[in-house]
Amino acid sequence: MKPDDCYKMNGPTVKFYIRFNTSRLLVLTIFLYGISSTLVAEEIRFPDELTKFRPYTSNPIFEAQGPGHWDVKIRERGWILKEEDFYHLWFTGYDGTRQGIKKLGYAWSCDGIHWTRSPCNPIYQQHWVEDMMVIKQGNTYHMFAEGKNDIAQHLTSTDAVNWTRVGALDVRMSDGKPIAAGPYGTPVVWYEKGTWYLFYERRDAGIWLATSPDMKVWTNINNDQPVMLPGPESYDQKMIAMNQLIKYQGTYYMVFHGTAAVQKPSLWTTNIAASQNMIDWVKYSGNPLTRPEVNQSSGLLIPDGNRFRFYTMHNQVDLNLPVVP
Repeated sequence: MKPDDCYKMNGPTVKFYIRFNTSRLLVLTIFLYGISSTLVAEEIRFPDELTKFRPYTSNPIFEAQGPGHWDVKIRERGWILKEEDFYHLWFTGYDGTRQGIKKLGYAWSCDGIHWTRSPCNPIYQQHWVEDMMVIKQGNTYHMFAEGKNDIAQHLTSTDAVNWTRVGALDVRMSDGKPIAAGPYGTPVVWYEKGTWYLFYERRDAGIWLATSPDMKVWTNINNDQPVMLPGPESYDQKMIAMNQLIKYQGTYYMVFHGTAAVQKPSLWTTNIAASQNMIDWVKYSGNPLTRPEVNQSSGLLIPDGNRFRFYTMHNQVDLNLPVVP
């Protein structure tokens, strides 16, 4: 049909032609959307090297010293950072009571398995420090951790041992107003292309994302909504918190822990999710990576040459070795 022929048709014919072509356009749109969705799904992969591990036979590889020491117990997320062939380990030690001040400890290793404690432990005890992570930028180590009452804070160091507290993180809503009063903890920080990204949880009810150009003021993105919520599967239906972010083969991977609503007391599992943009996350269909009955949380994927090791950090440090050669 030539363009001029449209003007030669009567009214009903014109309406039928428009209706017919609109239907064809709708079908084409749905078809293209289906292709797009399939391509997006294909982009999200969960390779075996990030999901398949076996427990190390001599676990735990690190634990509290026990009664009579400053670290009667250790708790929550510790952090392992590998620099070339040297491993750093930061951990929280305390007297075992809920009210006991949480102090920062440090150990090092040449193989990531056998650890030497710092003779200076606890290396920081001026303020409450727990649930920490460390990122190195230039010559400075930046620690982001929970302080008392689960308020996220920032500390810095040039030698990994002597730390200076910068202060509590200033997190704002997208309109610039401070977030509502209350806990905001388990901070995970990522730096990329001149922007700092902060993931944080509030009462383990969801994970939010904020950004900053300089780590001074953090502003929520995603319309102030969480980028991840508990569920819908049972393993993380009650509570979630993020442990780590890595980027592998062009995809972001989040290690997080969760607990099921039916479990009392709460037993935590460690899990993984993936994203192309740090906002839209797909949880691994094979979650959880750890069994609920062993109550292992605060997981970290640590590169070991061409492979990853999988550590869990809560109560004690356990190691899982890669199944993939």
